[in-house]
Amino acid sequence: MFFNTQRKAPTKTTNLAGGEAFTETPKLELVSVLLTSTLKDEFYRKADATVKRVKQLVAEIPDKSFSAKAAVYARNEAGMRSVTHLVAGEIAKAVKGQAWTAPFYRKLCRRPDDALEILACYTAQYGRPIPNALKKGLGQALAEFDGYQLAKYRRQGAELSLVDLVNLVHPPHSEPLAQLMKGSLAPAETWETKLTQAGQKAESEDEAEANKAEAWEQLITSRKLGYFALLRNLRNILTAVPHLIDDVIALLTDERLIKRSLVLPFRYTTAFEALEKDHPNGVLRVIAALSEAVDFSLQNVPKFPGKTLVALDGSGSMMGRPIKIGSLFAAVLAKANDADVMLFSDDAKYVALNKRDSTLTLARWLESQCASAGTNFHAIFQRANRAYDRVLILSDMQGWIGGHAPTATFAQWKAKHSANPKVFSFDLNGYGTLQFPEREVYALAGWSDKSLEMLQFLDADKRALINEIEKIQLV
Repeated sequence: MFFNTQRKAPTKTTNLAGGEAFTETPKLELVSVLLTSTLKDEFYRKADATVKRVKQLVAEIPDKSFSAKAAVYARNEAGMRSVTHLVAGEIAKAVKGQAWTAPFYRKLCRRPDDALEILACYTAQYGRPIPNALKKGLGQALAEFDGYQLAKYRRQGAELSLVDLVNLVHPPHSEPLAQLMKGSLAPAETWETKLTQAGQKAESEDEAEANKAEAWEQLITSRKLGYFALLRNLRNILTAVPHLIDDVIALLTDERLIKRSLVLPFRYTTAFEALEKDHPNGVLRVIAALSEAVDFSLQNVPKFPGKTLVALDGSGSMMGRPIKIGSLFAAVLAKANDADVMLFSDDAKYVALNKRDSTLTLARWLESQCASAGTNFHAIFQRANRAYDRVLILSDMQGWIGGHAPTATFAQWKAKHSANPKVFSFDLNGYGTLQFPEREVYALAGWSDKSLEMLQFLDADKRALINEIEKIQLV
C-alpha cells in the first residue's frame, strides 16, 4: 500500500485537568490559542506556560506562513492582540529572506501600538539587531497612520516610545510622522485626556463634575467616543449626561461602529452587569439597546436544518470570561435554531429557555444556573433522551470525571436512539486537547462573530477554519 495507507489511530493524551483526551494537530491547537488567549493566567494554565506553548507550536509547524496567516486572522477578524504580537516576534526570529514577512508585519498593525508591542516583544526576547523585514513591515504600517492615531499612541515615557520606534525602523516619509519627530504633532483629544483636563481645570468637586459632564457631551455629540470606551463608561455617561440617552442608544446600536470596533461579545455582558448594579437614569432603555447591539455583533448565527443540542459547560474552570462567551453563544444559537439547551458540569440537565427574551437576558440566566463543579462529558449523552442531527459543545474541553474520554458513552447513546449527529467541539479556552478525536468532530475556537459564522462552513467542511486561514494572502 503506497497511497491507500493505514489510517493512523487518534493520539490520546492527558489534559490539564488530568482526564483522558485527544491531541489536536499543531495547526488547530495554534489557531485555538490565538483565538482565545489574552496571555493572562487561566484556570488551568499560567500566562508564561501559554507563551511557552505558542512558541513551541510556531516552531513545530513547518509552514511558517500558516502561523503568520493565523495571526493575521486572529488580529483582524477576532480582535486578538498580545498573542498575535508574540507570533510576530517568533516569525521574525525564525524566518529570513521570505517575500511575505514584511507585508505580514504590516497587516498585523491595526494601530500604532501594535507596531510598538511587536518590536518590544521581539527585542525583549532576542535583542538586537532588528531583522530588516521586521523594520520594513513596521515602517510601512507607521507611514499609513494619520496624525490622530500617532498622537494617541505616541507612548511618551514608555520604555519604547513611538519616536524611538521611528528612529529604529526608519519608515517611509509621511507628514504626520514628520510632525511627530519635530514635536509639532497636536495632542490627541481622547476621552481620557478630555476627562482628565476637565477635572484639572476645576476648583471644586461640583465644578469638576460639571466639566466632566460637558466633556462627555462633546465626545458623544461629536461621535468621537470609541465604541469600546462607550461600553466601558455607560454607567458614568448616563449619570453625568442623562439627557443624551437617545444619542447614546444611537451609538450603541450603530452596526457600522459595532463591526469596526471588533469588540468581543462578553463586553456587552460586562456593561449589562455594571448598569444593573447602580440603575442610572434610563437604564432599561439602554439595556434594551445593549441587547440589540449584541444581536448585531453576533448576527452571523448559523441556522441549521433539523434538531440541534447545545451543550454548555458550566464547570468551575469555565467561570469568568469563558462562561460569559459560552452563555451568549448558547443563547443566540438556541434562539436561531430548533435547539434544546443542556447545562453540564459533574452532571447534566436540560434547561428551558423563553426564546422571546433578549439574548443578554437568556445569557445571564444561563450563567446563573451553572453548577461550577467538575466536568463530566459523559453526562451529556447519559442525559440526552432523544436523537439529534448535531451536537454543539461549548466548553474549555477539560473533562476528567469518568476517567476516560466520552467516546464509548457517545457510541452507546447513538445506538440507543438510532442517531448519527455531527459533533461540533467549540473550544472557549484553547488548552490544546479535544474530548473526541479530531477527525470525528468539527473543531473550532474563538470569541467573535466570526466564530459563529464559521459554524456554518464547518457543517459542510471539517477543515473550514484551517482552510479559511490558509486562503489569506500575505503578499
